[in-house]
Amino acid sequence: MHPQNESELIKAAQKGKLPAFNQLVLQYQGLAYNVAYRVVGDEEMAADATQDSFIKAYKAISQFRGGSFKAWLLRIVTNSCYDLLRKKQRRPTEPLDDLLVDPDHSSLMTDESESPEDRALRGELGHAIQACIATLPHDQRAVLVLSDIQGMSYQEVASVTGVSVGTVKSRLSRARAKLRDVLQENRELLPHQYRLRDEVTS
Repeated sequence: MHPQNESELIKAAQKGKLPAFNQLVLQYQGLAYNVAYRVVGDEEMAADATQDSFIKAYKAISQFRGGSFKAWLLRIVTNSCYDLLRKKQRRPTEPLDDLLVDPDHSSLMTDESESPEDRALRGELGHAIQACIATLPHDQRAVLVLSDIQGMSYQEVASVTGVSVGTVKSRLSRARAKLRDVLQENRELLPHQYRLRDEVTS
């Protein structure tokens, strides 16, 4: 969406025009859902978090004072995810099998040109990575998803999460280290070719 068009839609939405806000929803619902899905690790919870986020955003849009609308919206999304996770009180000690989700649900991870074998391997790896992401503390999970999956800059992640760039870097470093450790501890979750390579080099 062109920045000027987005700005006009935001201004219209701030005046209570629902069609304008609906256009913003159409623009960002895929991104919002993908972030929520990766943070909470559950399709139904992600859908709930996304819906809650857009309701909250509509109610609070008059408070938006400019800057990145995407960052403002994703901050609401991540906070909604935190709220749902706190209610569910999911513990990292849950069996990893219970945390497996369908990585193909994300439209950001589809590639029509890949072979069925490659798609299957990517799917297995996606399951393993998502299971490991689900074991991370909520704050680390959010920065990992925003930075390493959504490709946002440190500054953007800081804006979304409401912490300093230094804190983002620190949380991201801990999250990546934890992810490496969990994957090493649960090699059976990795596709066969990755396990073989790791066993040969270790």
